[in-house]
Order: sequence, then structure tokens, then C-alpha cells
Amino acid sequence: SGGLHGVGASVVNALSEFFLARSWRDGYEWTQEFSRGKPKSGLKKGKPTRTHGTMITFRPDPDVFSKTHFSYKTILAVSESKAFLNKGLKITVENKRDGEKPVTFRYNNGIQDYISRIVQGTTLVNQEPFYFEKEDDFKIECVVHWTIATDTEMHSYANSINTSDGGTHELAMKAGLTKAVRTYAERRNLIPKNIKSISPEDVYEGLYGIISVLVKNPQFQGQTKEKLNNPEINSPIDTAVKNACEAYLLANPTMADAVVKRVLLAAEARLASRAAKETVTRKLSSLKMNLPGKLADCSSNKVEDSELFIVEGDSAGGSAKMARDRKTQAVLALRGKILNVEQVASLEKIQTNNEIKNLLATLGCGVDQHFDLSKLRYGRVILMTDADVDGAHISVLLLTFIYRYMPGLISHGHIFLAMPPLYKIAAGKETFYAMDEMEKEKILAKLNGRKFDVGRFKGLGEMSPDILKETTMSPKTRTLMKVQVVDHKATGKVFERLMGKDPKARFVFIKERAEFAELDI
Repeated sequence: SGGLHGVGASVVNALSEFFLARSWRDGYEWTQEFSRGKPKSGLKKGKPTRTHGTMITFRPDPDVFSKTHFSYKTILAVSESKAFLNKGLKITVENKRDGEKPVTFRYNNGIQDYISRIVQGTTLVNQEPFYFEKEDDFKIECVVHWTIATDTEMHSYANSINTSDGGTHELAMKAGLTKAVRTYAERRNLIPKNIKSISPEDVYEGLYGIISVLVKNPQFQGQTKEKLNNPEINSPIDTAVKNACEAYLLANPTMADAVVKRVLLAAEARLASRAAKETVTRKLSSLKMNLPGKLADCSSNKVEDSELFIVEGDSAGGSAKMARDRKTQAVLALRGKILNVEQVASLEKIQTNNEIKNLLATLGCGVDQHFDLSKLRYGRVILMTDADVDGAHISVLLLTFIYRYMPGLISHGHIFLAMPPLYKIAAGKETFYAMDEMEKEKILAKLNGRKFDVGRFKGLGEMSPDILKETTMSPKTRTLMKVQVVDHKATGKVFERLMGKDPKARFVFIKERAEFAELDI
């Protein structure tokens, strides 16, 4: 898996009431059992064996986790990506909890099968992808399709670890592709006079690609391993990809001409939008410091330390403003539900919506093509809505807008959902809070017949500032849910079906999942 923060196994061990490690190596089976990070036995040498491998069995500590939930979809997605990245490797996932049939992944063509999956339903410019593989001091494997789409979708990996922020390997690959396309276009005199030169962003537009490298001593930037930083692989990858892509283009002239035509269309669009962008920038600069009146800003200027809570309504906004830490926590109160952007085609119309205008002015990082993450004013953007279905609807509307027009906020880990309680349970001098019906029932079961009173919060505005701070806003006691996207294509389709204009698609979507719905009556 590659671990996380360098402490993956040790943290799982520490937070498990039961942890068993079994390893088959050096001709024997070896076992050791732990509980909450402490050994329950020494390392035991078992029977002789020819088997090789490791098995970890663990059970999360219920004293730490009030709810234990493993995302089966996430486990499947990660397992499948490992199978794609290691051609011929067989991985089986079995969910015994729900009694589902085991799922087996095996891809003999590796990332070529992966790219075929990614571009499904997309119009391709080059029907046969550019594929390249080489192994010297390190191994590189990459595959690329150009499409008529206006976005770019790159998946980069180092030692089978997803480097979501790219890094040296991805930059070098893109540089090599740019040089190859530019050289081919110049040799064939395909570049018109109004386009002085093909830029990297022209080559990237509509590009769907995968790069995977195996490096002996990977240097990751940050503990979450989201970016590779091995400068010694930059030049070799750049040169190798350039030479291989040039050979690919020369061997497929008809396809190559289509790729260049696609790149030149992107260049023309870039030049045409530059003047418009400068006009918009001038207009925005005059509005830069006009922050909305509904914003109670924080005093800290450090982006990494500051948080923005987005709430709905003046009542919730009032409670949140009193509960916050004025130094690091800002509160923006929206009036009612924001526009459903999935049903509005024009960004210009979307930006006339007052609540969206207030949101954009508060965040400060622009939208769509003008999005600039470096201008984001807060390190965490927390959607804090009521714990009922109305609150969930508002959160989905906000997420729809962010996913469609500010996806960088999600991909860089800035969007979170607050987890306010729905129930308050008083038993004698003790008070408990539950986020949903299931957690409420667990708490009641632990009371062992003691007298109790259960209250249901109608909304955030009904909570006192002290309760709101303790349960939902204080970093010391709250629970936040980080918003992440595992499969962009599948996520996009969910928003389209659930929030789009087609009522039939929405009905079918809800009907398919009706058995999983929680009624909030």
C-alpha cells in the first residue's frame, strides 16, 4: 500500500483491540499477536513451509471508534488500481461482512487496460494510444490518449503509490510529449502564423494519461506521498518519452496529424481567451476586498491555520459565530439553498446568484478557468449544515458547485463536512451526543436500563454556542469528514443523474438505492 505518514502499520496496531501478524518467510510460518499496540505474545516460529507472504488480521478498538465502517468501494478501487499497475498480478477481494461474492482483478495488459477503462465514452483523437515502457536504473511505463474533451486527466504512480499531485515523473513525461508534438508539427509545417508556438497547456488539453515508475529510492514530498520529488529521473524520462513519442507520431502520420490539429485548436482557444481573461481580471481586482456582509472573518492571515465554516441561515450563523475561535475560524452564513448548478448551463448565469457570488468572494481563489489555488484564503472549507435531510441537500448542492467549478479544492484536500449531532441523550449527570439513529441506539444499549431523556436537534440554530463548539466546531472534540474522489468518472455520473435535469434518471438512481435510505421523518 505504500503506507501513510510512515506509521501506517503501527497506527493500525495501536488502534486495534486485536491485531495478528502472520508471515511466511525463510522456510517457516511466523506469528505475533498484539492488542492496542502492545504484544500479547512473543514472535512464534511455526511449521516449515514453502509459502511466501504476509497476512494481517485486525479488529478496530470500539473504545476509540464509536462506529466502524470500511468503504468497500474504496478498497475495491485501490485493489483494482494495484492490479492495473502490476500486469498479470491477481488480486482477490472478499467482503464477508455483507456476504458478497469475491471479486478478482487481473489485467494482462496492465495500464493499457486501465486507460481503456478511463476513456470509455470519450471521443478519441488517436484510436491507438501512445504506449511506452523502458527499464534501466528505474522502470517507466506510460500510456496516453488525446480526446476532444477540454479537461486533462492524468494518473501518476510511483512504486504503485498514487501520486495525486504528480511530481518529477509526471512533469518529465509532459515535457517529453510537448517536445515531441512540437517537433513533429514544425517539421511538417502545420503551425499557422497566428500561433507563434505550441505551449505545454495546448498539448495537455484533452490528454488522458497514466505514468507509472518504479524507483529504488523514492523521495516523496510530504508524508502523505502525494508528490514524487526525484530530480535524477527528470531528464531520462523527458528524453525517453520524447524519442518514443516522436517515433510513434512518425509511424502513424494520419493519427499524428489529427493529434496536432487537436493541439492547435487548444492553442487558438488559449489565445482567444487571453484577452477575455485580462478583462475579467481587471473587473475582479476592483471587487477584491468587497467581502460579503454575511461573513464573520477570522483574524489570522495564515491560510494553513484558518478555517471557513459555511452554514445556512441567520440562526445557524449566529450560533456558529458565537461558538467559533475568532482567531482561526470564519463563518459565512448563506441565505437558503444555493443554485443547483447541474441544471444551469451558463457559468455567467451561475455567477449572478447572490449566494454563489458571496461564496466566491469569500474563498478568493476564482472559479473554473480562473481558479487559482494559491489565492485560497482558508486552509479548510467546512460545510456545516443541519444533521437532517434538508441539511444533507444543502451540502450536496454546495458539493455539486465545488466539484463542477472548483474541483481543485477537493483534489487538494481542502473540503470537509462537519458532523453535528442529531440527538442529545441525558442520563443522570452524563450527556451523550449521537450523529444518527444507529449511534443513538448504541449509546442507549450501553446505558444498561438507566433512566434517560432523548432530545432531537431541529437544526444548528437550536444548539447553544457551547454545545455547537463542543460537538462540531472545536478541533479538540469534533469529527470532520474529508471529501475525496476515488473515481472521477463515476462521481461525475452520480452528480449528473442525481442533480441533473432528467427526472427519470434521478428516479431510477433513487429507486436503485432506496433500500439503503434512512428515513428522517
